[in-house]
Amino acid sequence: MRKIKLFIASSLDGHIASEDGGIDWLFSDADYGYSSFYDSIDTVLVGRKTYDKALEFEKYPFKGKKVYVFTQRLADKSGDVEFASDAAKIAKRLSESQGKDIWLVGGSEIVTALLNAGLIDEIILSIHPIVLGRGIPLFSNIHKRCKMTLIKSTAFESGLVQLHYKVQRDT
Repeated sequence: MRKIKLFIASSLDGHIASEDGGIDWLFSDADYGYSSFYDSIDTVLVGRKTYDKALEFEKYPFKGKKVYVFTQRLADKSGDVEFASDAAKIAKRLSESQGKDIWLVGGSEIVTALLNAGLIDEIILSIHPIVLGRGIPLFSNIHKRCKMTLIKSTAFESGLVQLHYKVQRDT
């Protein structure tokens, strides 16, 4: 089975973006494990607002990957990009299929939906040493406690700390 991995950055106070969706506060001085992570996946799950923001980047960030964009505003499939509305159903089907691991990019709404559905296997969280005060939270409206087991922690000279957790399943 493939693993669904949330690889995401947050501020020290748990925000993944400023109130207007801005991410100009994220470090871009080093790779922070991104390249090797990107090589380990072949599928991307992303919410519509996050996908639209990614299209503003100078380089398309999901090149060579199958992308599922979750939205209520469905659009026609375009190349490697498919638009869908039921994140949990598609994530479950993909996790049971053959292939490399799956990158859950974000944003907050899809992270919440898949965590509540028990479909996230691992969380790799890069915490930036900044307090935004306000912004879009990483987690909101989580229905129950979700315990994690620490796999690895890495502190970088920049002050960024990366935490890699395995999500514990209810037994």
